[in-house]
Amino acid sequence: MTLNFLEYAVPGVANLRPYQPGKPLAELERELGIRDAIKLASNENPLGPSPLALAAIRDALPDLALYPEGGAPELRARLAQIHDLDPRQFIFGNGSDQVIEMAVRTFAGPGTEVIVSQYAFAAYDIAAQASGATVRTAPARNYGHDLDAMAALLSEQTRLVFIANPNNPTGTQLSGATLETFIDSVPAHALVVLDEAYLELMDDENYPDGRQWLGRFSNLLVTRTFSKAYGLAGLRCGYGMGHPDLIAVLERVRQPFNINSLAQVAAHAALLDTRHLEATRVNNRQERQVLAEGLDKFGLTILPPAGNFTAFAVPGGGQRVYSALLQRGVIVRPLSPYGMPDHLRVSVGLPVENQRFLKMLGEVL
Repeated sequence: MTLNFLEYAVPGVANLRPYQPGKPLAELERELGIRDAIKLASNENPLGPSPLALAAIRDALPDLALYPEGGAPELRARLAQIHDLDPRQFIFGNGSDQVIEMAVRTFAGPGTEVIVSQYAFAAYDIAAQASGATVRTAPARNYGHDLDAMAALLSEQTRLVFIANPNNPTGTQLSGATLETFIDSVPAHALVVLDEAYLELMDDENYPDGRQWLGRFSNLLVTRTFSKAYGLAGLRCGYGMGHPDLIAVLERVRQPFNINSLAQVAAHAALLDTRHLEATRVNNRQERQVLAEGLDKFGLTILPPAGNFTAFAVPGGGQRVYSALLQRGVIVRPLSPYGMPDHLRVSVGLPVENQRFLKMLGEVL
């Protein structure tokens, strides 16, 4: 007889639904028997990894029998130099998702509360529920974080507050003054996690860098990733920045060797390749505008283009359009898991990919 394993799972797991990533290319091509599909679903870098990162990976291959250095010392030193911070202010994760999960494991649990925004990145809710904490969701304002509504949920039981700037998947962003005022209002017993996964791809001169507040707020953790602008999503490497005392506590729950050796050397090399990063930014800036203008010509309502993605509404037909695009070999992201059944999100691709997406979308519409 098969057991009902949910009966034995820790509180919070029973009501969880697994995170739904963008559909992989290989899976689509197997299912439909098609070739040359394109994926514009997961906010990946269409230019791929830096040539310097690829060279560093090749050089590191002979040492794969050895465990990596757990603290990623070379990558840590490079980031400390770039950000003008103490090396003790960094913690590394298997993607920034793992840094988020470490923060939850460290501070949240039964009897505590975690505050998130409606339409925010699903990983926050999943990690908090799995810990047994109570998730308090603030209603969104124009699809973005309503910081007043989030402040109203603060209590003695609050241990974590998650803010994504810009927000994925809706593209909304917060000003520096608004963010600083909010962080200042959060009591010391609650940790503010500021997710800046798309910082390197932001063009708005008013977009704030959360690192500027680390010296003022000891209850602030800023997370970033090498999966987006740096094109290393397949290696999974992210990091958090915070007060040294905060990082020291988070290190207690970090798994040893959680950042593999290839990820470490590739991330370090990617930081050195400013030319590749600038090429990524140029393509992203130009092609994000192409997508926005193309969607607008179809008369579709788009949410604020940000980072390397744009969300748009197809009234009454989000799932239908998503499925029809799949049949044509184009993968975008349906936002029904976020409670937005009429919306899709498209990632910025290469010019030829973006033109194919717009052509196929026109056929479907």
